[in-house]
Parts: sequence; C-alpha cells; structure tokens
Amino acid sequence: MTGIINSDNTHHLAIPALPGFLQNDLDQCARLPSLPTVAIRVLEVAGYPDATLNDYANAIEQDPALTLRLISLANSAFYARQQTETHSCWEATSRLGLDATLAAVLSFSLWRDRQSEDLIQRIWGRSIVSALAARSFAEQLCPEEASFVFTAALLQDIGMLALLAAYPKDAHDLYANTTFSHAQLSRGEHLRFGSDHSSIGSWLAAKWGAPVSLAQAISTSHDEIGTQKEMYLLCLRLSGPIADTWLSPNPSQALATLLRQLSPVVTTPAISLSDLLKNVQSQLPLLTNLFELTVPFSHDTESLIIQAQQLLFQQTLALNARLNAQQQELDDLQKRQTELEERSRRDPLTGLANRAWLEEQLHKRFEYCQTYGHTMSVVFIDLDHFKKLNDRFGHQTGDRILERFGRVLGSLVREGDLAGRYGGEEFLIILPDESAKGAQRFAKRIAKRLAETPMETVDGKPLFVSVSIGIACLSDGGFGNGRELIDAADQSMYYIKRNGRGGISLYGH
Repeated sequence: MTGIINSDNTHHLAIPALPGFLQNDLDQCARLPSLPTVAIRVLEVAGYPDATLNDYANAIEQDPALTLRLISLANSAFYARQQTETHSCWEATSRLGLDATLAAVLSFSLWRDRQSEDLIQRIWGRSIVSALAARSFAEQLCPEEASFVFTAALLQDIGMLALLAAYPKDAHDLYANTTFSHAQLSRGEHLRFGSDHSSIGSWLAAKWGAPVSLAQAISTSHDEIGTQKEMYLLCLRLSGPIADTWLSPNPSQALATLLRQLSPVVTTPAISLSDLLKNVQSQLPLLTNLFELTVPFSHDTESLIIQAQQLLFQQTLALNARLNAQQQELDDLQKRQTELEERSRRDPLTGLANRAWLEEQLHKRFEYCQTYGHTMSVVFIDLDHFKKLNDRFGHQTGDRILERFGRVLGSLVREGDLAGRYGGEEFLIILPDESAKGAQRFAKRIAKRLAETPMETVDGKPLFVSVSIGIACLSDGGFGNGRELIDAADQSMYYIKRNGRGGISLYGH
C-alpha cells in the first residue's frame, strides 16, 4: 500500500507557504492543535485506497488509551442496541464503521477550548456535514477514494482552530460574525492574518506528519469548483458549499442559490442530491455524538429539495425576465447609439454624408488604395447660379432644391459609393475602383437626370438646375493624400464654372 490515493495518480500541488510572521506565531503557540502518533498513523491508513477495518484496528491498538475509548464508545447505548459487548479494537471498529472510527480518533485527539465552545460547535459541525457530503459524492463518483475524501473534508477547517489558538481575540471576532459566508471568512482571514484557514490547515497537517496528499487536499479544499480535473477534488470542493447550505438559516433558498451557481461549472455524472442529503441526515447524529456536539439542524430532505427546485424555477424565471429586460435596454441603447452615429455622419437637409464623414472615408480609402494598388475617383459638383436662385425665390426654395438634388444624387450612386454635401451648394462623390472615364460616365448620368427632372416648381412652372462637375482620378496624378485629390477635382469644377458652367471636366485631360 502507498500513501497516495491512487496508484496511478500522484498529486502535483505544493503545500502553500505561510507569511513568515504567521508561521513564527503558530510555531511558538503552545495551544496549537496536535495529534498523537497513533492518530497520524490512522490518517495514513485512511489514505490507502484498499484500507480495511483490520488496518485501522492495528494502527489504533498502538495506543491502549485510545483503544479503550473506542471499545467504550462501541459499547455505549448509542451504538450497542442490544448487541453483545465488544472486547477488541477490531470489534469496536467493525461496529462503529470506518468513518465513525476515524472521527472518533480525531475527536479524542484534537484540541478543544471551552471558552470558544459555540465557535467550536460551528466549526466542527460544518466539518462533519462536509465530510458526510464529500463521502456521499465520492461513493458515486470515485468510490475508491471515498475514505480519503471523507478525511480531507473532515479536516478542511482545522486551520480555523489553529487561528483561534494563536490569535484568540482576532479570530473570535471574525468567526463570531454569523452573517459572513465561508468565502467572506476566508477573505477576512487574508486581511487579518495574511493567509486563510485552508492554507494554515495544510501547514498544520504537514507539521503533524500527515500524508502529503492529505495536506495538499486540505490546501485546495476551498478552491473554485470547476477548475479541478480529479473527481476526488470535485467531491471535496463541493462538500463545503453543501455544508453551508445545510447549516443556513434558510436552507431551501441557500440550496436553490447553490444549484444555480453550480449548473454552469460542474459537469459530472448524475448525482442523486436526495440520496446525498438523506445520507447526511441519517449519519449526522452518530458523528456529532462522537464530537459531543449538538446536532447541527435537521431537515426534511424531500421537502428541502422540492422547495429549492421551486425557488430555483422562480429565480430562473425572474432572472430570465431581468435578462430580457436588460437585453431590450441594450438593444434600445445600441439602436439609439447607431442612430446618433448615423445622424452625426449625415447632412440633415439632404440626408447625404456630411463633410466630416466624407473626408474621413476619403482618407481611409486613399490609404487603402496606396497600400493595395487600387484606384478611385472623386466627383466634385457645384449647383450653377444657386445664389441667384436663393436671392430670387428665397432660402426655403433653395433648401428644397438642395434636398431634391440630394435625393437624385442618392438614387444614382452604386452600393459602395459615397455621396455627400461638401458645403453650401457643393457636393462630393467618392467612387472606389473607378477610372476617370467611368467617373465621367457617372457625371453624364447626373447631368442627364437634371435635364429631365425639375428640382422645384415655381408659380406652376418647373425649375431646372444645371451643375458644374470636376473629376479627379487617383491614377492620373501624383497625389500625396485625399485632400490633394479633392483639390484637383475642385480645380476641374472651377474650370467649367469659368467657361460657361453646365459641363464636366477631367483633371489632367
């Protein structure tokens, strides 16, 4: 036999180091919990995957006083039940069972402090419920490691006893707060002592000479569920939250919360929660009697599970409703954000892109063309005699002309093109991957549409508008940036304006 819980599975977790001041204080503490040699030997036996009652009995018989206590316990009214008296350690161990035997050895050995009786009751009460829950889990998931898991769960909170011995006032003040969860207690320990009780318990077990595998298991007993690969660690880490649920003033609510928290992280074969809780319920009086503890709560396990499931269902419905409402809020917020961004890019009168968006997109397109060797063209448009139209017919008429011209322009551009109002009566169109000749054909379509479509009706008569158009293509000049491309198209447009308006000019042609 070996001290490793699996013949093919070794533990690679190191026992955590404690802060120097803390280890020094614990080393010098005369009241630190301790175990006799025989108890250490029993813990070693508990680490054997194939340990038998005879192995336990042989280890315990090395201590005559402990043997007599076990025989006396086995013959007590709680265990005898009209059976004949036991006279040997093996008979006593057989009657008590492995779990009760191990718990009895520890209950006879570990430190007790009558001044902190209520805290001791709570600490050992949680440990006993954890041990029973851990063993129930292990019997379903990794039965060959059930005894080891029981032992580790039973000792997972011994670090709290060490802190009560070394720092009685500080530890008592912390542990006396019954509103704290176990996780909050661990955080409080880190703040006060620089470490938590799982690490201190691991150090203490190693100091006793307990098997390294047991000390390592204690050190990781409070780690997050879902990060472990070994089933025995899953059983151990689940046991504490189950105990907290059992000991909660509102166990059904606590169980519902626990089930919801575990559902996304725990992936195991099916575990009968009902059988587990019944097992805890049936064995709890036996173990609490060994430790001379008050039985920590008694529950109707069937009702507890039903209530928890009902609460979980209600919480799930409420959570889904909140999530749906939050999602709707996010969708509305995203929609408003999109609308705001869209409005920030649009000219409010024409609905086309505004100057800032035109220039930003032209800059990006220019960089893209330079990088990948593409071309593009820009078309610069100015409405002819627009100032005279404003002066003659008024600004409202001028605005309607701009608005309708914007609609015409928008109907002519292709997907991927970008048309916008550059300023006043000036418009700019970016034509990706378009040559100068292609841009010219596009400009002719604009001119043709304007010749056929009046932009306004004044006194019952149609009002037609002509435009001056300048075109610049990236392939036709050594342009250093998008701004230079716009300037070239602008110059071409002014060439038309100076020569009679109503025409198209290509830069460089």
